Amino acid sequence: MPGAKTAVAWLASVAPDPESCRREWERNPLGVALLPAGKAWDVLILPGRLGCPTLDVLSRVLDQPGPVLADFGDARTGFFVPAGTAARWLGTGVRTAGPGTWIVVPYPAAPAYPARRSSGGVRWLIPPDGTGTLTDPSLLELAMHEAAATLAVEDGGG
Repeated sequence: MPGAKTAVAWLASVAPDPESCRREWERNPLGVALLPAGKAWDVLILPGRLGCPTLDVLSRVLDQPGPVLADFGDARTGFFVPAGTAARWLGTGVRTAGPGTWIVVPYPAAPAYPARRSSGGVRWLIPPDGTGTLTDPSLLELAMHEAAATLAVEDGGG
C-alpha cells in the first residue's frame, strides 16, 4: 500500500546513496535532504502567486496530481513532472530543475507522523504517494493558463 514508507523509498531512489539520504532525513534538524532532479522526475518551479492557483485548477481536474512543494512563505511552488520535461519547457517565468540540479526535499511525512514533518520552510502541498505519480506537463500548462487568466481578471486586466 502506498504511503510515507514507499514515498521515502521512491524519493531516495534517485539519491547517489539512498541509505545516506534516509539517514539525512532522520538526522537533519530541518527534516530535509538534497536530491538530484532529472532522474525519476524534473521540477517546474512557478512563482507563488501563480503556483497556488495553478494547483487549485489541477486539483479540480485530477484525482491525484503529482508531488508539489512550496518554499519559504510560498514564494515558489514546485511541481514534479516526468524527467526530460525541463529540457523541453519553453514557458516564461517558470524555472526548471532537471539534470545537473538539486532540490531541497522534505521528508514525505504522513499525517500520522507529524513529528517527521519538515520544519525547514520547504513543505509538501501534495506529498508523493509512493507510486511515482507525476503531473502531466501538458495539463500543468493548461492549468497555468487558466490560473493566469483568473488572476488577470482579479487584477482588473480582463
